[in-house]
Amino acid sequence: MSGVLEGFTVIFVVIALGYLLAHLNVLGEHGQFVLGRLVFFVATPALLFVTLANSDLSVILSPVLAVAGSTALLVGAIYFVIAKLALKRAVPDATIGALASSYVNAANLGIPIAVFVLGDANFVAPLLLFQIMIYTPIAVTILDISTKIDKVSLFKTVTTPFRNPIVVAGAAGLVLSITGYELPEALMQPFQLVGNLSVPGALLAFGLSLYGARVLQKGISPRRDVALATVFKMALQPVLGYLMARFVFGLDGHDLFAIVVVSALPTAQNVFVFASRYQRGVVLARDTAFVTTLVSIPVIALVTVFLA
Repeated sequence: MSGVLEGFTVIFVVIALGYLLAHLNVLGEHGQFVLGRLVFFVATPALLFVTLANSDLSVILSPVLAVAGSTALLVGAIYFVIAKLALKRAVPDATIGALASSYVNAANLGIPIAVFVLGDANFVAPLLLFQIMIYTPIAVTILDISTKIDKVSLFKTVTTPFRNPIVVAGAAGLVLSITGYELPEALMQPFQLVGNLSVPGALLAFGLSLYGARVLQKGISPRRDVALATVFKMALQPVLGYLMARFVFGLDGHDLFAIVVVSALPTAQNVFVFASRYQRGVVLARDTAFVTTLVSIPVIALVTVFLA
């Protein structure tokens, strides 16, 4: 339980620092925009490249990958259909909502929780791989195509994923991991240095966005969308994770506990970064990340009590 609180404390302190920077106007009126683009185009690709290049595929290719990946896709798909048909949302907004309902905070919160609660950071590695190499390319491709004003050619549609820096960096890192090739330290160090900015940068940008904004403010926040995404993220996804791990893969004990904890992690700040990049569903992403982060504390505590 102390590990849960310690992991969340780290997150809230950095977010609070971002809020303070906005209050003091240290970064100017365009600070959030510039920092968000820096994280999206530079820091996050560098982090993903280093993470995957140094990853152990034998650890990544585990039941956690199958459970985390399939449940995230299923939850996101259900949300997307409801958002389109029932809430009448446009494709970009429905896509951001789908991400908010299923894209797990596996890096800046998942790693501390995995270390302090599960005792092994490798439990989140499969989820990181899935979100980097499968979920992110699908989402950003949909966002790239659906936010274009002009007609999109077949060539642009096919090549869209390969022109996104996050996807390209992830693919390059995975190639190094598969081949076992190691870059010289002088070349890898710059990526590590820049990649270290990704997690705090995303949290700072999130904190900057909270200044002057009222979470779930009437008339501004899409409350129904936030409520739906929160229920899906904090209830549906952990339940599906438990059912699949327990009855499909036959897992129990610590492995079952780990999968449910990973599934119960809140919405990643990366969703807010994506929303800011495409200027669609920004408030939805911000409010859902904030609410699920708060709700995940008691949820993970309950999972720890019943399954640990």
